[in-house]
Amino acid sequence: MSFKDKTIIVTGAGRGIGRAIAMSYASAGANVVVAELEEEKGRQTVNEIVRHGGKALFVLCDVSREADIVALMRRTVEAFGTINILINNAGIANPHTASVYELSVEDWDKVMNTNARSCFLATREAAKIMKGNPQGGAVINLSSTRSLMSEAHTEAYAASKGAISALTHAMAISLGPDGITVNCISPGWIETEEYNELREIDHKQHPSGRVGTPQDIARACLYLSAEDNNFVTGAQLVIDGGMTRKMIYEP
Repeated sequence: MSFKDKTIIVTGAGRGIGRAIAMSYASAGANVVVAELEEEKGRQTVNEIVRHGGKALFVLCDVSREADIVALMRRTVEAFGTINILINNAGIANPHTASVYELSVEDWDKVMNTNARSCFLATREAAKIMKGNPQGGAVINLSSTRSLMSEAHTEAYAASKGAISALTHAMAISLGPDGITVNCISPGWIETEEYNELREIDHKQHPSGRVGTPQDIARACLYLSAEDNNFVTGAQLVIDGGMTRKMIYEP
């Protein structure tokens, strides 16, 4: 797929899934805006894109702050003229393992604001620009299989991901008349560190026979944001190697 001259914003693109997404769009010819709170990591992604002949811009952004999101959109338009695709990837996990008896309101709000509220704010602001494009635009939110299943003491994280999934179909309906598609991807186990250190049992518990990689998610983003696929909207694409479909019986 070619995204030549399209402008894409990827939040949290300094590492892991976000970095892979940014690199994939750059390889497909897009102008990539790397929105990242960790400046060194964000600039590393930009430098890598440029080194391979791509176009990229770094914008320091804390997605939990509305002012930062507004500034991100402004900087993007100043640099590239418009916004075609928004990937809401930035998020935090900790302190999602805090006991339900000990999880503070402050920590709950931090996770919800960073993960879920940011998707609403960024989509709202980007849509103001996208609706003026002849071919509209595309938004992809990164949810999680934690929106469908849980471990103990993951209330804040699970709630934030569930909110993202619900927000996706709500905004797909609201923004459809403006030619904007809104979809979400729910990754399962995606290894972002040392893949070769995974155990055989880690791979075998997946019906696909392997743990996922960031590139698995990046390829899905390219599919969902391609202009020819604008019939796909309001969808939640689970990419987990089949794990959420596997029944487990205790011996």
